[in-house]
Amino acid sequence: MSYFDAASSAPLHPVARQALQASLDEGWADPARLYREGRRARLLLDAAREAAADAVGCRPDELVFTPSGTRAVHSGVAGALAGRRRVGRHLVVSAVEHSSVLHAGAALEAEGGSVTEVGVDRAGAVSPAAFAAALRADTALACLQSANHEVGTVQPVAEAAEACRAAGVPLLVDAAQSLAWGPVGGDWSLLTGSAHKWGGPAGVGLLVVRKGVRFAAQGPADERESGRAAGFENIPAVVAAAASLRAVRAEAAAEDARLRELTERIRARVPGLVPDVEVVGDPARRLPHVVTFSCLYVDGETLLHELDRAGFSVSSGSSCTSSTLTPSHVLRAMGVLSEGNVRVSLPFGTAEGDVERFLEVLPGTVAAVRERLGATAVTAPAPEGEASLVVDALGKRCPIPVIELAKVIGDVPVGGTVTVLSDDEAARLDIPAWCEMRGQEYVGEEPAERGSAYVVRRLS
Repeated sequence: MSYFDAASSAPLHPVARQALQASLDEGWADPARLYREGRRARLLLDAAREAAADAVGCRPDELVFTPSGTRAVHSGVAGALAGRRRVGRHLVVSAVEHSSVLHAGAALEAEGGSVTEVGVDRAGAVSPAAFAAALRADTALACLQSANHEVGTVQPVAEAAEACRAAGVPLLVDAAQSLAWGPVGGDWSLLTGSAHKWGGPAGVGLLVVRKGVRFAAQGPADERESGRAAGFENIPAVVAAAASLRAVRAEAAAEDARLRELTERIRARVPGLVPDVEVVGDPARRLPHVVTFSCLYVDGETLLHELDRAGFSVSSGSSCTSSTLTPSHVLRAMGVLSEGNVRVSLPFGTAEGDVERFLEVLPGTVAAVRERLGATAVTAPAPEGEASLVVDALGKRCPIPVIELAKVIGDVPVGGTVTVLSDDEAARLDIPAWCEMRGQEYVGEEPAERGSAYVVRRLS
């Protein structure tokens, strides 16, 4: 079995396993106590904090360990907003932030605050100028990820941090996806991370608050972790997290070059192996181990199951692979196809042969899924006919509405229109994305008695 989902959770690094087992015998006592066992635990905790701070590029007393990366984000956002309450209650985020950041923004709005989401381009990148323009006199905090978790696009953190500094606004960087590859550059104010993303154990996050940043920890007071992370420290897990971060950093340069070549191979070859595929994300400013592509006329859940049966563990931003049946907010913000979406994220040590085998298996797998959905001949145009057609796809989940559109687009003359009736939320994203990929014009969305009417004009 080839595990290609390191962006969700990386396999436990051997150094993490060794450190965890060793510290179980030494780090079980209360590090706040003065007796021998407590002092030993405190030494382990302090050493882990110093190692993590060195990897992040901050002072040890600026870094605390939290029970998860999500908790680090929530604590960081809440504490920074509370510390600058007199300035205002306005938060700036990018539209492609991790859900933990967006949920923190929703909580602020529920309490009467306001949030501005800065859009991204089709590669998933924020414009530094647009980010700067979103800052206001009442902006208490801005958030920008270092790299996107779904498509791997690296964000312009240094430029955004410079704009925030000029406006007097602290910038929180969610660095969960990038910390394994190096420290985050720029004059940021707060930073968060999650150990299981870099090969550490789950249940350990980190929160960095630079000296001089106004910060007021929320919730009942607690003396642990400078009052910023309540509860007894899981010292064995913290030690393993710090040890694995140091270990992956030592391997990062070599693995960056090796994995980047493998993901570049996937980016270059998949469009030639599989018809009607769009590779998404920035081709250059990206994480070395992540590549994401979307296949037209494919059900994402079925494709993932078939790849799993073939021995490949991958993930997807398709709506049908989530419990909410709504498309990925990242893919929606980028304006790219969501259905048939595949994210390949290679862990450290991935063998070249596994990638080659994936490329061998993928074309047949996609073709089989398309055949099952009746989408094997959708690209063949029929003779020109009526000037306009209506496709009733109500009650059908994507990619079926897109498949039905593709089947009939050739039945109208150039300049004619096809109106697709659909009540699936994913159609709002996937029909415009299909038009972009197939060179047709998306006219727009119109109200309908049920769902919406999506109008497409044939250009070729």
